[in-house]
Amino acid sequence: QVQLVESGGGLVQAGGSLRLSCAASGNIFSINTMHWYRQAPGKQRELVASITKTGVTNYADSAKGRFTISRDNAKNTVYLQMNSLKPEDTAVYYCHAPWIFTATGGSDYWGQGTQVTVSS
Repeated sequence: QVQLVESGGGLVQAGGSLRLSCAASGNIFSINTMHWYRQAPGKQRELVASITKTGVTNYADSAKGRFTISRDNAKNTVYLQMNSLKPEDTAVYYCHAPWIFTATGGSDYWGQGTQVTVSS
């Protein structure tokens, strides 16, 4: 059974940094594009950053220039380095992998989320 587990969240002051990790476990053959989403209280879940299997990245305007998404395919792990954090970055951050391939085929998976709180 495939599982995505996020880690690295916590409380940080504005201007600080956090590095989130999302590790996929299971008998995984490959993972296509991976995403980081976030959801603040009372707001819709939004896409923050994406990275393809080959390392092509995309960022939301709010994250551009401050966040860096990366991945380690050998570890089936995606990272989100967050610098210059702002209070509006406060949210639960989720990793998402729409296509994780195992012996049974490809499936969509979400992590359970990790809380990021940025104080002013």
